[in-house]
Amino acid sequence: MPDLDHRQLEMLDKMGIDIWRLRQRDDDAADDDATADPAATVAETDDRAAAPAADDDRAAAPTVAEPNAPNAPNAPNTPNTLDTLDKVAMEINQCRRCQLHATRIKAVPGVGSVQAQWMFIGEAPGQNEDQQGLPFVGRAGQLLDAMIAALGMTREQVFIANVIKCRPPANRDPVPEEIAECEPYLHRQLALVKPKVIVALGRVSAQALLKTSESLGHLRGKVHQYGSSNTPLVITYHPAYLLRSPSQKAKSWADLLLARSVVDSAS
Repeated sequence: MPDLDHRQLEMLDKMGIDIWRLRQRDDDAADDDATADPAATVAETDDRAAAPAADDDRAAAPTVAEPNAPNAPNAPNTPNTLDTLDKVAMEINQCRRCQLHATRIKAVPGVGSVQAQWMFIGEAPGQNEDQQGLPFVGRAGQLLDAMIAALGMTREQVFIANVIKCRPPANRDPVPEEIAECEPYLHRQLALVKPKVIVALGRVSAQALLKTSESLGHLRGKVHQYGSSNTPLVITYHPAYLLRSPSQKAKSWADLLLARSVVDSAS
């Protein structure tokens, strides 16, 4: 585990998080991991998260996701030399491509640095995000900030977004049609930021990005490749789930260390 400075330790302490340390894994621990993930789903009122599936098969092959080409009529523009994150955000705020625009308060394009090496992608805005137009601003967002701080970064140094940009009514899961309509915006953001690693937060985000129905347990613990750029993608639990299941934080920290090894190897 990397040395944490006083500020990082203080932030983790304020969030009620024990200092995350990786324990030496053995066969018994690996077996415990295979059955430890509860399957219950709890509706969130701030940030979105679905509970992970129970199995955790590390031997499955990495998934490679090929994004759909945004070539439908009136589709958002594909990345070009004139594109900017502000332009994408403006288009998202004006978007009427699916019915979610009729129930949202504010669209939530995403925030962060165009030079970010890390890109965190959640599922969808929750209630607080819908009101403020910013991603991950509820209790789960505070935990995400603490996780980022434990890695030695700030929210301003990474890029944070969601698979879809508007809150689904009653925090239901986004449907495939909504994901498809928002996907070109996310592709453009990825093309502009060019992160060294994507961290998918939670089952719904992971399945949407990788075009798979595999469980979170099957998808964690390995490096996937996303899109035609083969951007490395690592999957971990949604911070809202970690608030409900703090015993899983050590696994999430292991996921983040895997993502950091990807960034370090690309530097």
